[in-house]
Amino acid sequence: MPELKRLHADHASAVLTFELVNRTYFAASISDRGDDFFDQFTDRYKASLAEQEAGSCAFYVLVAEDGSVLGRFNLYDFEDGTANLGYRVAEQVAGRGVATATVRELCRIATARHGLRTLRAATSHNNAPSQKVLTKAGFVPVGPAGPADLGGKSGTWYQRDLQS
Repeated sequence: MPELKRLHADHASAVLTFELVNRTYFAASISDRGDDFFDQFTDRYKASLAEQEAGSCAFYVLVAEDGSVLGRFNLYDFEDGTANLGYRVAEQVAGRGVATATVRELCRIATARHGLRTLRAATSHNNAPSQKVLTKAGFVPVGPAGPADLGGKSGTWYQRDLQS
């Protein structure tokens, strides 16, 4: 059974493999990270861990029993009880409810562990699977997301109030 874990230094190799193996798949629906991301992966990874340690974000990985990464789920830009959510899952588990179940779990974690009250996520108009995940996980559309929010694409911001 896959397990959602807080990003740790020991995950670096598995995260890089996840990003490389799924790069073409991701680029079909979201902006490609570019070669610089991979060339500077170690430095960027360490910077992410430092940012997480500072408390302005929380990064999670969905780890399979064999230690491989099946997904990345990030809470970032913490401000006044609100954070943005970003996620991506491996092609091998796409369409199986993995992203939806994990986003729901992360909503619980966001409240319990991070004291968040609201999550926001932007998705491009052409990323129907992500729109479906967000809707199934209780998010509602709240307005347009511009190219600056989505790596050059246009889309929609979704939001979920985490209070019961």
